[in-house]
Amino acid sequence: MSYKSVIHRYLDPGETLAEVLFGLIMVLTITVGARLFTAAGQLDTHRLVMTALGCNVAGGVIDAVFFVLGGLFHRSQCACFYRALRSLLNETEALAALQKEFGLEGEPLAVRPVDRVRLYESMLALSAHAVPARARLLRRDFGSALVVFALVSATALPGVIPFLLIADSNLALHVSNWVLVLLLFIVGFWWGQYTDIRPWRVGMTVMLLGVSMVLVAIALGG
Repeated sequence: MSYKSVIHRYLDPGETLAEVLFGLIMVLTITVGARLFTAAGQLDTHRLVMTALGCNVAGGVIDAVFFVLGGLFHRSQCACFYRALRSLLNETEALAALQKEFGLEGEPLAVRPVDRVRLYESMLALSAHAVPARARLLRRDFGSALVVFALVSATALPGVIPFLLIADSNLALHVSNWVLVLLLFIVGFWWGQYTDIRPWRVGMTVMLLGVSMVLVAIALGG
């Protein structure tokens, strides 16, 4: 079983992209900030490595908790909606509620109005015979949390490995920054394969956006 299939068992490509970018941007903010605010020859590589690893591990924990809470909230919201749907007085109100909750406007696939009505009628028929379950933590949530934590934490490694392999701290910092920028492009290119946009364009866009966010974070004291 490939690592990609393991990740996608718990996260979709969009969620994976967000977590990896979050980790890369966090560590790149630290390394670029060190380059801008530390005089040549005064860089404490040990402190920099520990800061990068510590920030990404802490960020992984926080993001994992929020991811689980977000999923729990979404399931609870859906259960509340279906309970409210069962209490509506007539079919017209129920169909209107379904259309409002699951509107297809803006979707890439154009659906004829008559087919929309059939879809909402089918959903209403299913919900009439189903009992909404109470939202609770699932085994999948813990797996998702572990994957989120691993992705955010592991993205610190490419940024700190140059400091462990290169004695010249100034050169190591240059290599680290360029490796992280290149990874932004690679991650964007990989994600572009799930879209109908040319992967290299997505890679360039993600790379430029990532660097821009790093610069903004540094300018704001992040």
